[in-house]
Amino acid sequence: MRATVPGSASGRASTPVGPARAALVGVLALQGDVAEHVAALERCGTHVREVRRPEGLDGLDAIVLPGGESTTIGRLLESSGLLAPLRAAIAGGLPVFATCAGLILLSDEVIDHTGTPTLGGLAVTTRRNAFGRQIASFDARLDVRDVPGGPVDVSFIRAPRIEALGSDEVEVMAELDGRPVVVRQGHITAMACHPEVAGDDRMLAAFLARLPDGPDAQAR
Repeated sequence: MRATVPGSASGRASTPVGPARAALVGVLALQGDVAEHVAALERCGTHVREVRRPEGLDGLDAIVLPGGESTTIGRLLESSGLLAPLRAAIAGGLPVFATCAGLILLSDEVIDHTGTPTLGGLAVTTRRNAFGRQIASFDARLDVRDVPGGPVDVSFIRAPRIEALGSDEVEVMAELDGRPVVVRQGHITAMACHPEVAGDDRMLAAFLARLPDGPDAQAR
């Protein structure tokens, strides 16, 4: 199977992005742009499960942490009983694709932290809402390492900013104005932006193409 990018807002033609195995991918479905990520995953040819309880983690090949309100998602992770098992699954190697609020939740350090629970696991320092309020949202095109087909269309919506990298293991995959906005650390890919809002699936497809070949390949 070859995943393709649907026509983006810029009207560019779909671009082949390589094979995407029909993995079982969870989308954390507590709050935020869940539907947009589900639709993007389905376009990439995966099986999708919306995850709201700890049992939803069973058998997943990967999980997506969508954008939304990081404070609200953190509190709902705790009240749903998902916080500890999801944190353990990520620490155990469950591949993660995170956008915007998902980046905040994964960051080992968050400036202006509200005290709400986070998952950690990504060695970066992040500042919440650093790109401005909702009215300051903007679209951009990013050159992303390992993603073919030219610049990727993304949207920045009340976006966090990566202020510092805390480990040599963190790879910068894309920058905006000299600052990292897409990073990868082993099994974690996280970004300050929203490719799913812009309708460009290539970053997600590239993430899926890197998954192990079998559903039991992850030790978790």
